[in-house]
Amino acid sequence: MAQKKNPNIKLVAPPTLEEVRQKKRNARASRIKRVATFTMLAAMTLYGTYLLVASRPYTSVQKARSYKKVTSDSNHFRAYGSGIVRYSRDGVAFLNFENEEQWIWPGQFSNPVIDTAAGSFAVADGGGNTIQVFTQKGLKGEIETNLPIEKMSVSGQGIVSVILKNELSPQVITYDAVGNVLVENQVSTEELGYPIALEMSRDGTILMVSYLYTADGSLSSKVVYYNFGERGKSEKNHVVCMEEFEDAVIPEVYFMDDKFSVAVGDHSFIVYEGGQVPEKKVEVEIGQQIKSAFHSDKYVGFVLLNEEKSGYEVRLYDTSGREVMTRAIDNEYANVEMSGDEIILYEGSRCCIITATGIQRLKCDLRLDALAVIPSPVPTRYYVMGTDELREVYLVR
Repeated sequence: MAQKKNPNIKLVAPPTLEEVRQKKRNARASRIKRVATFTMLAAMTLYGTYLLVASRPYTSVQKARSYKKVTSDSNHFRAYGSGIVRYSRDGVAFLNFENEEQWIWPGQFSNPVIDTAAGSFAVADGGGNTIQVFTQKGLKGEIETNLPIEKMSVSGQGIVSVILKNELSPQVITYDAVGNVLVENQVSTEELGYPIALEMSRDGTILMVSYLYTADGSLSSKVVYYNFGERGKSEKNHVVCMEEFEDAVIPEVYFMDDKFSVAVGDHSFIVYEGGQVPEKKVEVEIGQQIKSAFHSDKYVGFVLLNEEKSGYEVRLYDTSGREVMTRAIDNEYANVEMSGDEIILYEGSRCCIITATGIQRLKCDLRLDALAVIPSPVPTRYYVMGTDELREVYLVR
């Protein structure tokens, strides 16, 4: 018997190769979309939690851990890289965050001063003739100068520029890390004035110097940029930028990053822009007395005397000269530093922490005379270095 055909059954053509590939692409795109959505939600949750923690005010600290070590009361400390530099008249040591010495290098400093850069730091004998250059791993080189050291700045590669004291003819000299003279500038005080501040760029090719001179009975300043790279070879004495400021003293200059640098005056600050040939971008007048200045790679900051009210004021500007934050504080602090988006002020056991958005995150007694206050990777924890103790503390309300 012949089998009848079922009219409801239809033959389906097999999918083409392009249709198979398209289905795989669609499935892969769907997976990527799900992962991206999950990642975005997780990131938003973490960021929201961070903002909540960062913006919450705290009124005291509690000790989480303590690492004690008997040391000299003449020690100084500076946070650097993944640890802490301890420097004193007897030399330099690098500590981890458990107050353990990773290495020690002896030295003889009557007045030890430090300067740091990403990659290298240097300790000099202020008024003496010795400079030691280090990385986190230890000594990189030593420099001996022929005149007393007044100011010193180090680059990331360990290149060091110094102002050497000589009343008749001061010198601005740049050395490599092992003491070889790279550039020597014999300063004419009649032409430029006396150098009072200097700063090396991160790559060691640009040197920024502030000179002080007398004009018509008043103190004035010059800011000079020296370029030791290819761009400055064709310029006289490597000078690629010079600007004069009448009736002004500029005691501080620094590089914020590879693009922006700042000169801080007694009643204003100037932002320069440009890597090889800096140019003045903006000058900002500050109508209050500057008590201290600080900066990060994003902000220029000041502690100002509040002339209209009692107390002081913390103020932040961005690189365009725009005021982004101001916050009144009751007291002046001897130490003011900026780490990330936090301004850390401390003196003795008193401490105040203000965020870049103006929130007073902490104001309290640390119950330990602080020689350094260092943020921990954990948002609510800090390291407080005392004379013979490194204390890890956490914030409480």
